[in-house]
Amino acid sequence: MQLNQYIDHTLLKPTAKPEDIEKLCMEAVANQFIAICIPPSYLKLAKSILKTSNVKIATVVGFPLGAMTTDAKVFEAQDAIAKGADEVDMVINIGILKTGNTEYIWNEIAEIKKAIGSKILKVIIETCYLNDAEKKAACLAALKGRADFVKTSTGFGTAGATFEDVQLMKQIAGDKMKVKASGGIKDRETAIKYIELGVSRLGTSSGVNLVISEKN
Repeated sequence: MQLNQYIDHTLLKPTAKPEDIEKLCMEAVANQFIAICIPPSYLKLAKSILKTSNVKIATVVGFPLGAMTTDAKVFEAQDAIAKGADEVDMVINIGILKTGNTEYIWNEIAEIKKAIGSKILKVIIETCYLNDAEKKAACLAALKGRADFVKTSTGFGTAGATFEDVQLMKQIAGDKMKVKASGGIKDRETAIKYIELGVSRLGTSSGVNLVISEKN
C-alpha cells in the first residue's frame, strides 16, 4: 500500500517558522505526498517551492475554533485560493451545531464551497466535542453543502480521529463525499486501518515516519 498518496503532510503549529514550512515542502516532494496542509500566511512561500511539483497545497479556514462569522470564513477561503491554495480545510461553528441549527452549518459550508468553486473543500467537524447524533448531523450538513470531504479533527481539540468516528462518518458520506482522518495518526498500522475503513486522506505530521516504516 502506497501511504504517501493518502497523506496531507501537515504543519499547523503556532510556532511554525518559514524554514519549517520550507522543510515540510521539501519532504512532501521527496516522499511524493498528495498534499501539504499549512497556515494561510505561508501559502505564497509554499507555492514558490512547489510550483513545479505535483504536491497540492491545502490550508485552513476558521481555524481552529470555527467560531468566526461566515463572511470572515468566505473571505479567508477566497484569499487562500488567490494566494495559491488548491484545497481548503474549514472548521464548522461547533457551538451552533450543538444548538441543533444545522441549516446555519450547511449554509456556511455551501457559501464557502461556492466561493472556491472547483477547488477541494474539506469540512472539519471536530468529533471530540460531538455526540454521535451531532456527528451525523454535521456530516449531513457537509453533504448538503456540497463539500468534497468531511474531516474528523483540527488536532487542537481534546482528541483526534478514532476508528469508530470514521466508520460513522463513512456511513453518511457513502460514495458522495470523501473522509479525511486527522489527529493522532502516528504509526503505519493505524494509518492502514483508517484506509481500510474507507478514508481517502490522512492528516498527519508524522508522514515521513509512516513512509519510512513502510519501506523497512
